[in-house]
Amino acid sequence: MGRFGVSRTTLRKAIENLVGRGLVEIRRGKGTFVAQPRLTQELTQLTGFAEDMIVLGKNPTARLLDKRIVEADSTVAQQLNLPVGAKVYRIERLRLADGVAMSFDETYLPLDIGEKVVSHDLDVEPIFDLLENKYLVPLIEARYQLEAVTAEANVAAALGVKVGAPIFLIVRTSFTLGGKPIDYEKLFYRGDLIRFSTTLLRPARQ
Repeated sequence: MGRFGVSRTTLRKAIENLVGRGLVEIRRGKGTFVAQPRLTQELTQLTGFAEDMIVLGKNPTARLLDKRIVEADSTVAQQLNLPVGAKVYRIERLRLADGVAMSFDETYLPLDIGEKVVSHDLDVEPIFDLLENKYLVPLIEARYQLEAVTAEANVAAALGVKVGAPIFLIVRTSFTLGGKPIDYEKLFYRGDLIRFSTTLLRPARQ
């Protein structure tokens, strides 16, 4: 106010404008800070987190939070083409870029392949790499669903955000040869650190 000779109201409006543009953020009880720039991730190919971050010039790391055998509920069973109640492996990981938590991943694998995958150090070895390079399970295509949600307690705790913070949820089912589903994931990305971009083609006119 003193430097630019403006009123408190003008200053407040300027800060609100910067917040609205995503350039600064207000942390209650702490102050106003320059916001971290959002990463722009292209959604044009089936790639894993580590591959995406390397393309963006970031160092990807992971932290295994949990791995256990669970019974497939109706959603997991449908996505993996298994009976409801079938045993599957659920793997929960925190994914980081340059040490900053970016994504909380909840992965479901059929029991046979899951037992093989969890025998490895999942802090170091990406699941996609293990499937394709270690166990020769090629990933051919995937079905994506992207929506905006709010962070529930477990996701918020993992990502270090408040409960109710805006989150991108990507639901992805990856398929191997013969259209067999092999990997079902729920990927929770911090809404303040990443944006997604894609290129769409106009359908040919008849």
